[in-house]
Amino acid sequence: MSQSVAAVTYLRSTFEEALALTRESRDYIAYQLPRDREPLEPAAQIAASCEAMRITARLTQVMSWLLIQRAVEAGEIAPEVAAAPDNRLGGQDVCDPLEAGPLALDEVQDQALPPRLDELLARSLTLYQRVARLDSQLT
Repeated sequence: MSQSVAAVTYLRSTFEEALALTRESRDYIAYQLPRDREPLEPAAQIAASCEAMRITARLTQVMSWLLIQRAVEAGEIAPEVAAAPDNRLGGQDVCDPLEAGPLALDEVQDQALPPRLDELLARSLTLYQRVARLDSQLT
């Protein structure tokens, strides 16, 4: 398998994974998270809402980046256009807790979040960081 075919296959599987995680997260945030938040203390409820927004931000950034890469693969846009700053993976200050700083990370870690939310946070972070590594290769 050539390097180009392997890269396209990898991007396709990453796209499918991101799309599935986006749907899964949407369903959880819309239907289950409101029930999971009810018994929490007010500070934990706020933390849960903020972390749900972080999942949404991560997945929005990832899907946007992957759609741009698909457009390159399809010949709809030039690789140089995809490498432009506006088309790169964004949101590091919100999406990656290491970029957000220790204070933001500590505030969230002090709160007990619902287990399913924790799982989606971990999976979305892993996916975001993987795509960030791919994005860094465009330079």
